[in-house]
Amino acid sequence: MNGQELRAHAESLRAGRTPFVLATVVRAQRPTSAKPGDCALVLADGTIEGFVGGSCAESTVRQQGIRLLLTGESALLRIQPGAGEQVEEGVVTVGNPCLSGGELEIFLDAQMPPLLVVIHGDGPIALALASVGRVLGYETRVGAELSDDTFAVIVASHGRDEERVLEAAVRADVAYIGLIASEKRGAAVLERLGLSEPGRIHTPAGLPIGARTPAEVAVSVFAELIATRPRPPRHPAVDVEVAAEAVDPVCGMSVAITPDAVQLPYGERKYYFCGTGCRHAFADEPGRYTGDA
Repeated sequence: MNGQELRAHAESLRAGRTPFVLATVVRAQRPTSAKPGDCALVLADGTIEGFVGGSCAESTVRQQGIRLLLTGESALLRIQPGAGEQVEEGVVTVGNPCLSGGELEIFLDAQMPPLLVVIHGDGPIALALASVGRVLGYETRVGAELSDDTFAVIVASHGRDEERVLEAAVRADVAYIGLIASEKRGAAVLERLGLSEPGRIHTPAGLPIGARTPAEVAVSVFAELIATRPRPPRHPAVDVEVAAEAVDPVCGMSVAITPDAVQLPYGERKYYFCGTGCRHAFADEPGRYTGDA
C-alpha cells in the first residue's frame, strides 16, 4: 500500500467513525529497514496496514498502538536495542533486542472519531446547536436516529415527538441527554416519562448564563455537556479491549496476542513471537526455550 492509498484508506476510516493509530517514522538510525516518512495504520484488532519497519518493530508498534486506542492519546515511541520499557509523559521507550543495532522513533497519533451529538428538532435553536457543536469539534446530526455510538442527545423540538426520543436515549444509556424546555414544562415531561433519577435528563438544558438568542442557548447547552462529561470522555464508537500480551520465549519481548500475531503451538500451549525469526529459532530448538531440554 503506497502513501496515497494509505491516506485514502485513513480518510475512509475517519468517514466510517473507525478509530485507528497513524504511525509515522520520524527518525531512523541505521541499520533499520524503515526510513523517516514511512507510515502505517494500526487498527483496534491489531491489523497493521503500511510499513514502519521489520517484524520486530511492527510487533512493538502494534502493541503500543492498541494501548493508545484505549485512551485516545498520542505518543512518541522510541524503539532501541536493549531490554525493558520506560514510560514518561508523551514518550514510550521500548527495548527491542531484535534490532540489529539501529533505533527508531515513531509518532503514534491516535485518530479517534469525534463524539457524536444527535439533535432532535429543526428550529433556530436546533440549527444553532448543530453549528456550535461543529465548531467545538463534535459531529452533530440533526434529525438523525440514535446509533450505538451516540454520545449526546439534545431535544429542541418544542414539544414535537420529544418523549419518544428521550425514552430511546435513556434506554441507549446515552451519556448526556438534554431537553430544551421551560422548567415547568420540562418537569411535566419527566413526570410523564416516570423518570425519577436526578440529572438523567438535563432540563432546562444548559448552564444558567442568561442566554436569550438561539446561539447563546446553544453555547449554554454545550457548556453543560462539557462540564458533565466523563474525564476522559468515553467514545461509544470505540470497541477496543485490552489485548492480552505474551512474552516471546526467544527474545523476551512483550507482544500483543492478536489474530495475525506470529505464533506456534508446542506441547499443550501456544507460543507467540515478535517475528518469524524468533519463531524459526524456537521451532529449531523448542526445549531450549521451554526448559524441556
